[in-house]
Amino acid sequence: MKLSPVFSLIVISFFLVTTAFGQDNKPVKDYLNVKGPIIFNNISYNLSWTSHPADNFYKQEYIVKGDNPDKFKTMIMLDVITGDTKMEDIVSKKVLELKKLKESNPVINYQLFEKNKEVMLDFLISANSPDGKTVNIVERNVYKYKKVIGKSGQKGVILFGVSMRSYGNDVSNFLTALNTNKLDLLNQVGKYHIPEITLPGK
Repeated sequence: MKLSPVFSLIVISFFLVTTAFGQDNKPVKDYLNVKGPIIFNNISYNLSWTSHPADNFYKQEYIVKGDNPDKFKTMIMLDVITGDTKMEDIVSKKVLELKKLKESNPVINYQLFEKNKEVMLDFLISANSPDGKTVNIVERNVYKYKKVIGKSGQKGVILFGVSMRSYGNDVSNFLTALNTNKLDLLNQVGKYHIPEITLPGK
Protein backbone atom coordinates (compact mmCIF):
# COMPACT_ATOMS: atom_id res chain seq x y z
CA MET A 1 0.00 0.00 0.00
CA LYS A 2 1.27 3.43 -0.92
CA LEU A 3 -0.01 5.90 1.65
CA SER A 4 0.62 9.52 2.54
CA PRO A 5 2.25 10.25 5.93
CA VAL A 6 -1.11 11.00 7.53
CA PHE A 7 -2.69 7.76 6.40
CA SER A 8 0.45 5.78 7.27
CA LEU A 9 -0.06 6.79 10.89
CA ILE A 10 -3.73 5.98 10.80
CA VAL A 11 -3.29 2.39 9.65
CA ILE A 12 -1.38 1.50 12.80
CA SER A 13 -4.51 0.71 14.79
CA PHE A 14 -7.46 -1.62 14.32
CA PHE A 15 -10.75 -0.42 12.88
CA LEU A 16 -9.68 2.25 10.47
CA VAL A 17 -10.29 3.31 6.95
CA THR A 18 -7.86 1.81 4.47
CA THR A 19 -6.96 2.77 0.97
CA ALA A 20 -7.08 -0.22 -1.31
CA PHE A 21 -3.92 0.54 -3.26
CA GLY A 22 -2.17 -2.36 -4.88
CA GLN A 23 -5.22 -4.53 -5.33
CA ASP A 24 -4.87 -7.28 -7.89
CA ASN A 25 -7.39 -9.19 -9.95
CA LYS A 26 -7.57 -12.26 -7.72
CA PRO A 27 -11.05 -13.28 -6.52
CA VAL A 28 -12.01 -11.46 -3.35
CA LYS A 29 -12.64 -13.79 -0.43
CA ASP A 30 -15.65 -12.97 1.72
CA TYR A 31 -14.38 -13.90 5.19
CA LEU A 32 -17.51 -12.66 6.92
CA ASN A 33 -20.04 -14.44 4.69
CA VAL A 34 -22.09 -11.30 4.16
CA LYS A 35 -25.02 -11.57 1.79
CA GLY A 36 -24.13 -8.87 -0.73
CA PRO A 37 -24.20 -6.42 -2.21
CA ILE A 38 -24.53 -4.06 0.76
CA ILE A 39 -27.28 -1.49 0.24
CA PHE A 40 -26.74 1.77 2.08
CA ASN A 41 -28.78 4.93 1.50
CA ASN A 42 -30.33 3.24 -1.56
CA ILE A 43 -26.89 2.74 -3.13
CA SER A 44 -25.40 -0.67 -3.89
CA TYR A 45 -21.85 -1.42 -2.72
CA ASN A 46 -19.91 -4.44 -3.95
CA LEU A 47 -17.16 -6.31 -2.15
CA SER A 48 -13.85 -4.91 -3.36
CA TRP A 49 -11.10 -5.96 -0.95
CA THR A 50 -10.66 -8.14 2.13
CA SER A 51 -7.93 -8.95 4.59
CA HIS A 52 -7.40 -11.37 7.46
CA PRO A 53 -4.18 -9.98 8.98
CA ALA A 54 -4.53 -11.76 12.33
CA ASP A 55 -6.32 -14.83 13.67
CA ASN A 56 -8.95 -12.66 15.33
CA PHE A 57 -9.18 -9.79 12.85
CA TYR A 58 -11.09 -9.44 9.57
CA LYS A 59 -11.48 -6.46 7.24
CA GLN A 60 -13.79 -6.02 4.24
CA GLU A 61 -14.31 -3.03 1.96
CA TYR A 62 -17.16 -2.30 -0.45
CA ILE A 63 -17.36 0.31 -3.22
CA VAL A 64 -19.87 1.37 -5.86
CA LYS A 65 -19.60 -0.45 -9.19
CA GLY A 66 -17.34 1.52 -11.53
CA ASP A 67 -15.64 3.47 -8.74
CA ASN A 68 -11.84 3.40 -8.61
CA PRO A 69 -10.63 1.57 -5.49
CA ASP A 70 -7.43 3.66 -5.57
CA LYS A 71 -9.43 6.89 -5.65
CA PHE A 72 -12.86 6.04 -4.31
CA LYS A 73 -15.52 8.60 -3.46
CA THR A 74 -17.49 6.48 -1.00
CA MET A 75 -16.60 3.23 0.71
CA ILE A 76 -18.35 0.89 3.13
CA MET A 77 -16.24 -1.00 5.66
CA LEU A 78 -16.90 -4.02 7.86
CA ASP A 79 -14.22 -4.82 10.43
CA VAL A 80 -14.50 -7.59 12.99
CA ILE A 81 -12.24 -8.45 15.89
CA THR A 82 -13.08 -11.54 17.93
CA GLY A 83 -12.18 -12.47 21.48
CA ASP A 84 -12.33 -10.61 24.76
CA THR A 85 -11.19 -7.23 23.46
CA LYS A 86 -13.46 -4.55 24.91
CA MET A 87 -15.29 -2.24 22.53
CA GLU A 88 -14.50 0.68 24.82
CA ASP A 89 -10.77 -0.02 24.53
CA ILE A 90 -10.94 -0.14 20.73
CA VAL A 91 -12.80 3.16 20.55
CA SER A 92 -10.48 4.81 23.08
CA LYS A 93 -7.42 3.78 21.08
CA LYS A 94 -8.88 5.32 17.94
CA VAL A 95 -9.75 8.57 19.73
CA LEU A 96 -6.25 8.83 21.20
CA GLU A 97 -4.84 8.31 17.72
CA LEU A 98 -6.96 11.14 16.33
CA LYS A 99 -5.97 13.43 19.20
CA LYS A 100 -2.31 12.79 18.47
CA LEU A 101 -2.73 13.46 14.75
CA LYS A 102 -4.67 16.65 15.45
CA GLU A 103 -1.59 18.11 17.18
CA SER A 104 0.07 18.49 13.77
CA ASN A 105 -3.01 18.62 11.52
CA PRO A 106 -5.72 21.18 12.44
CA VAL A 107 -8.08 19.78 9.80
CA ILE A 108 -8.60 16.67 11.89
CA ASN A 109 -11.75 16.75 13.98
CA TYR A 110 -13.95 14.16 15.65
CA GLN A 111 -17.10 13.60 17.72
CA LEU A 112 -18.10 10.60 19.78
CA PHE A 113 -21.68 9.41 20.37
CA GLU A 114 -23.11 6.58 22.49
CA LYS A 115 -26.61 5.13 22.25
CA ASN A 116 -28.22 1.76 22.95
CA LYS A 117 -24.91 -0.01 23.64
CA GLU A 118 -23.51 1.21 20.33
CA VAL A 119 -20.77 3.79 19.85
CA MET A 120 -20.44 6.08 16.85
CA LEU A 121 -17.31 8.01 15.93
CA ASP A 122 -17.53 10.80 13.37
CA PHE A 123 -14.16 12.15 12.24
CA LEU A 124 -12.43 14.14 9.52
CA ILE A 125 -8.87 13.55 8.33
CA SER A 126 -6.75 14.96 5.53
CA ALA A 127 -3.55 14.46 3.57
CA ASN A 128 -1.44 17.27 2.12
CA SER A 129 0.54 17.55 -1.09
CA PRO A 130 4.24 16.60 -0.84
CA ASP A 131 5.20 20.25 -0.41
CA GLY A 132 2.59 20.71 2.32
CA LYS A 133 1.03 23.75 0.64
CA THR A 134 -2.29 22.24 -0.42
CA VAL A 135 -4.72 19.62 0.83
CA ASN A 136 -4.82 16.70 -1.58
CA ILE A 137 -7.41 14.55 0.20
CA VAL A 138 -10.12 15.17 2.76
CA GLU A 139 -11.91 12.17 4.19
CA ARG A 140 -14.99 12.07 6.41
CA ASN A 141 -15.70 8.84 8.27
CA VAL A 142 -18.60 7.68 10.40
CA TYR A 143 -17.92 4.48 12.33
CA LYS A 144 -20.49 2.48 14.28
CA TYR A 145 -19.11 -0.04 16.78
CA LYS A 146 -21.21 -2.84 18.20
CA LYS A 147 -20.60 -5.90 20.36
CA VAL A 148 -21.56 -9.20 18.72
CA ILE A 149 -21.94 -12.82 19.77
CA GLY A 150 -21.63 -15.48 17.10
CA LYS A 151 -23.83 -18.54 16.73
CA SER A 152 -21.18 -20.58 18.52
CA GLY A 153 -21.06 -18.10 21.39
CA GLN A 154 -17.88 -16.42 20.19
CA LYS A 155 -17.68 -12.80 21.34
CA GLY A 156 -16.41 -9.95 19.25
CA VAL A 157 -16.77 -6.35 18.12
CA ILE A 158 -17.95 -5.29 14.68
CA LEU A 159 -17.39 -1.96 13.00
CA PHE A 160 -19.64 -0.68 10.24
CA GLY A 161 -18.06 2.36 8.64
CA VAL A 162 -18.81 4.79 5.84
CA SER A 163 -15.94 6.75 4.34
CA MET A 164 -16.42 9.69 1.97
CA ARG A 165 -13.49 11.31 0.16
CA SER A 166 -12.78 14.42 -1.86
CA TYR A 167 -9.67 15.17 -3.90
CA GLY A 168 -7.81 18.25 -5.08
CA ASN A 169 -10.01 21.06 -6.36
CA ASP A 170 -13.16 19.42 -5.01
CA VAL A 171 -12.02 19.63 -1.37
CA SER A 172 -13.43 23.12 -0.79
CA ASN A 173 -16.90 22.21 -2.07
CA PHE A 174 -16.79 18.99 -0.05
CA LEU A 175 -16.14 20.88 3.19
CA THR A 176 -18.83 23.46 2.41
CA ALA A 177 -21.40 20.72 1.82
CA LEU A 178 -20.31 19.01 5.02
CA ASN A 179 -21.19 22.09 7.03
CA THR A 180 -24.77 22.03 5.75
CA ASN A 181 -25.57 18.30 5.73
CA LYS A 182 -23.30 16.84 8.38
CA LEU A 183 -26.16 15.23 10.32
CA ASP A 184 -27.48 13.35 7.30
CA LEU A 185 -24.74 10.70 7.26
CA LEU A 186 -24.75 10.41 11.04
CA ASN A 187 -28.48 9.67 11.05
CA GLN A 188 -28.18 7.21 8.16
CA VAL A 189 -25.40 5.24 9.86
CA GLY A 190 -27.14 5.45 13.22
CA LYS A 191 -30.31 3.77 12.00
CA TYR A 192 -28.57 1.32 9.65
CA HIS A 193 -28.91 -2.35 10.54
CA ILE A 194 -25.45 -3.91 10.34
CA PRO A 195 -25.48 -7.02 8.10
CA GLU A 196 -25.30 -10.40 9.79
CA ILE A 197 -21.94 -12.12 9.61
CA THR A 198 -20.68 -15.67 10.00
CA LEU A 199 -17.00 -16.19 10.63
CA PRO A 200 -15.17 -19.04 8.86
CA GLY A 201 -15.59 -22.31 10.66
CA LYS A 202 -18.14 -20.84 13.08
